[in-house]
Amino acid sequence: MTGRSAPGVLPPSLRGWLGVIAVLAALVVVVLGVLYAGHGEPGRVDRWIIQPTADSVRPPWRHVALALDFLGEPAGSAMLVGAVVTGCLVLRSPRGAVLVVAGAGTAVGTATLLKHLVGRTIHGDGNLSYPSGHTAFFTALALVAALLVTGRLGLGRTAGTSLVLAAALLAGAAMGWAQVALGAHYPTDVLGGWCTALAVIPATAWLVDRMADRRVGRTDDRPAERMADAGRPEGR
Repeated sequence: MTGRSAPGVLPPSLRGWLGVIAVLAALVVVVLGVLYAGHGEPGRVDRWIIQPTADSVRPPWRHVALALDFLGEPAGSAMLVGAVVTGCLVLRSPRGAVLVVAGAGTAVGTATLLKHLVGRTIHGDGNLSYPSGHTAFFTALALVAALLVTGRLGLGRTAGTSLVLAAALLAGAAMGWAQVALGAHYPTDVLGGWCTALAVIPATAWLVDRMADRRVGRTDDRPAERMADAGRPEGR
């Protein structure tokens, strides 16, 4: 079995739909970023959601929100990424392990860059809030896991797309609720973080497959080159 036959992390049956979703998600990120660039106050949608959510969270639900928030912090996110990478290696999926690291890193890096470009703040103390990096990370990890499960089980377009979107929705809703409940982000920050993950993960998965296939192609060509060199007459 050659490396060329190794399954990709972006199932072919999902490429079309996820490509469209990624483009739409990127548009949402851009539109929200333009609308709230330089703002330091909640928007109309934020005011409708943030007050009842913040006022209604009490123990034990507050503890749940804090636990979810920890999973988006450096220590918690490192634990999650390490666990998923270990699972990929145990299942002999090096491409999956690369996607976990690259996908999470790209989502967080993109969210961080956008925060500085947009310049939206919360609480009036200069904390950059758009988009939510916690939500982008958690959604990205869920998307990667769903893509790997889809490929491993050989799910079709309908089942695979449903699984990927359901995982993204559940992860984004859970972390988004925690961020709004703790007053760390506005609801529109959460939406921006969720869409950031939807925009970057399909592209990252495609790049991982492309780079891996190219590397395998170069490796497969070497034996043929050596055989051709051996067959050439000496002195020419």
